Amino acid sequence: MEKHGLPSSCSLVLLEETRKTPLLLSNGSGGNGYSPAAANGSLVPLTADGACDGPEKKAVAVVTGPGPGYQERETWTRQMDFMMSCVGFAVGLGNVWRFPYLCYKNGGGVFLIPYLLIVVVGGIPIFFLEIALGQFMKAGSINVWNIAPLFKGLGYASMVIVFFCNTYYIMVLAWGFYYLIKSFNSPLPWSTCDNEWNTLNCIEIFRHQDCNGSLPNTTMSNNMTCAEMANARSPIIEFWENKVLNISSGLDETGEFNWELTLCLMAVWVMVYFCVWKGVKSTGKIVYFTATFPYVVLIILLVRGVTLPGAYDGIMFYIKPDWSKLEEAQVWIDAGTQIFFSYAIGLGALTALGSYNRFNNDCYKDAFVLAMINSGTSFFAGFVVFSILGFMAAEQGVDISQVAESGPGLAFIAYPKAVSLMPVAPLWAALFFFMLLLLGLDSQFVGVEGFVTGILDVFPGKQNFRYRREISVAICCLLCFIIDLSMVTQGGMYVFQLFDYYSASGMTLLWQAFWECIVVAWVYGADRFMDDVARMIGYRPFPWMKWCWSFITPCVCMGIFLFHLVNYKPLTYNNVYVYPWWGEVIGWCLALSSMLCIPVTLLYKLFRAKGTFKERWAHLTCPVWGPHHLEYMAPDIKSLSSLSPGTDDNKVIIFESVM
Repeated sequence: MEKHGLPSSCSLVLLEETRKTPLLLSNGSGGNGYSPAAANGSLVPLTADGACDGPEKKAVAVVTGPGPGYQERETWTRQMDFMMSCVGFAVGLGNVWRFPYLCYKNGGGVFLIPYLLIVVVGGIPIFFLEIALGQFMKAGSINVWNIAPLFKGLGYASMVIVFFCNTYYIMVLAWGFYYLIKSFNSPLPWSTCDNEWNTLNCIEIFRHQDCNGSLPNTTMSNNMTCAEMANARSPIIEFWENKVLNISSGLDETGEFNWELTLCLMAVWVMVYFCVWKGVKSTGKIVYFTATFPYVVLIILLVRGVTLPGAYDGIMFYIKPDWSKLEEAQVWIDAGTQIFFSYAIGLGALTALGSYNRFNNDCYKDAFVLAMINSGTSFFAGFVVFSILGFMAAEQGVDISQVAESGPGLAFIAYPKAVSLMPVAPLWAALFFFMLLLLGLDSQFVGVEGFVTGILDVFPGKQNFRYRREISVAICCLLCFIIDLSMVTQGGMYVFQLFDYYSASGMTLLWQAFWECIVVAWVYGADRFMDDVARMIGYRPFPWMKWCWSFITPCVCMGIFLFHLVNYKPLTYNNVYVYPWWGEVIGWCLALSSMLCIPVTLLYKLFRAKGTFKERWAHLTCPVWGPHHLEYMAPDIKSLSSLSPGTDDNKVIIFESVM
């Protein structure tokens, strides 16, 4: 039977072809005691005025057999594949280099109070929302918003964000891979000052305490005066800036390509491609190694770190509480932004991962387990990092605050210098950078998986040729690689910072999370979605989730967003180089390219629709259901086939919406 075209997408009504007998589709209350769709407002037809709750207007499309437009969605081989993929994606470099820094900066152990509080009111609710939404709709980050088609711009926004994130994040892996290769040299190339990239100001060992109270022209044991020592540079900084980055004077000076770094970038993209090209069946296996081995390395580094002199001081510096910090607004803002970064919220990849779950998977329990693993990893990594930084501070005779850094500075300056001071330095350097590579690699290829899933879901059916996924992944990787070439030039670090500061920044993620909560809680309906979740997992989640989606989480997101906006500061590099005005314009274009997707798509759909505003709104906010909703939400679906002559039990009936 042919599939009949329908004017729009809204209701699910079963209409027997010959008898013309309308039947409402139940969502399958089954043995769980949950109300049918007609009671909870889920799968029901439209009223005459366009509302999704009455029998007046009906139309139906019936398709027998799987048909060209419906292919059974791939699922995880086992549920642990999904868990490990989420751990691999959400647990990344931010847990190792950002959380420990923020913890010491914002009052040590006291930082855990605002951090855990915002985890409860913001992190877990949105984390659960994204996974549950993907599992319920069985779609990637774009089609998942068929739950309220007017707000499909949320899907486009998340695709833009995750694309930018995939583009610049992999540069950290390229740098890490480069350092990993160099780690097999003895001595380590960043530990000495006799290399071609070193300057006359290079000095291997700093003993700043020897100059305390001395005159500037006092000569030290290394034949340098105290004045000269103040301008001296560490070999690791010179290796990073002069050799790895070969950094130019500014964004306007592109300079030459670094061919060694380009080859490392190419190698990492090849790794990512072969991790993703076959879909979740292969991805789910690879993450068992990439997600777990970093924990092995972290434990080894912790055991080594706590045995070093100065480690105790470093750890105490990390966790020592400063209660006065709770009075500062910045502490609460840092806690909120860190959670959104480390939980990978707003990127759409969690939605894509959830879409490969079985429909009845207990995603509610999964969300809590994954949140505990994520936050626990952040806290644990702090002990590893600060035991090493404590040792580094003791060796140099400086305060720990002078060696504690966040971001690339910790990964490629502070930590490499620390391992260079250890016995058997190449071993510890190789272990650290191998861990860094794996931490970033699984986050990267799951991000690419999320992007490709969203693209493929938009073009289903007839385009389903044999190598569709492989070619799509290859095009995605190649396009990102071409953009990345701008980051392996001498001005590449300035481009990297633009992407990092604007394209996937706190503002864009907070804006995305705010609208996700509003759409699910107030457009689709919080109670309605809670019913849908109950239908999937077999019980109703605690009402706290509904309250967070409806009130608490949107307020938290918008509050932090406005604080960011009011306290906006122009981007700088190393607190010295100030970006030109046109650089900031490019940055804001990157940010707005995702943020404007939501309002622009909303206005476009409203203006193109017909009828009064009320009719347009009602029509455009009615969900578009997929075939799997019939399979799981109508347990008596097979009995319905008897109403239509000539249909078989194994044929699939697909309904499209109507107005």
